Amino acid sequence: MTTAHLADVDIRIRDSVLKQLEWDPEVDVSAIGVAAADRAVTLTGFIDTYTGKLAAERAAKRVRGVRAVANDIAVRPRFERNDADIAHDVVRALELRSTVPDNVQATVHSGHVTLTGQVMWEFQRRDAEKAVRHVRGVRDIANRITLAPMAAARDVRHRIVEALHRAADLDARHVVAHTAGDIVTLTGRVGTWLQREIAEQAAGKAPGIRSVDNQLTVEPAEEEAEIC
Repeated sequence: MTTAHLADVDIRIRDSVLKQLEWDPEVDVSAIGVAAADRAVTLTGFIDTYTGKLAAERAAKRVRGVRAVANDIAVRPRFERNDADIAHDVVRALELRSTVPDNVQATVHSGHVTLTGQVMWEFQRRDAEKAVRHVRGVRDIANRITLAPMAAARDVRHRIVEALHRAADLDARHVVAHTAGDIVTLTGRVGTWLQREIAEQAAGKAPGIRSVDNQLTVEPAEEEAEIC
């Protein structure tokens, strides 16, 4: 692919991401900037909620042709809240999420939330983060929750492969899963960033798996590389 053609593709990707952000009702695009280089998108600027920041990232990843997204959007709440009030709401949000064990803890500093503790499953780690995303005043979340050691289940690689091929929104023909103890490594390629995330989530739900090393590359089909 020539340099000129690559530049044209990046311009179309940038414009498509902007349109997708404008289309998404969760995103206030008024102060967000978008740049694209080698099909990697960088989001800059600021937004008023942490959930809006994540929504902008999801919107960008849905655009055809995007291979990576760097989310450098800063969160600037419209109404400042002190850390004590944010911490109170974070604790309440964790308590209301039934999948999060009681030993998960949170600290808040200048609106930045740090989660710690130990859980048995990766989905519990993710659920803890999801629980506090919507708390008003949260600027960022550092998820430092660890996973407790577990004995890897027998035939886990076979189960993971079956799960990947069951996923309706995933073309798993070019996805390979390798297991080493309680770690699964995904290699190969998928057509979209969304499929990459679906593969990681599916593999992470396997019994005995503590972490997923997602090495999948996003390679849109040639006919999809041209952004309309």
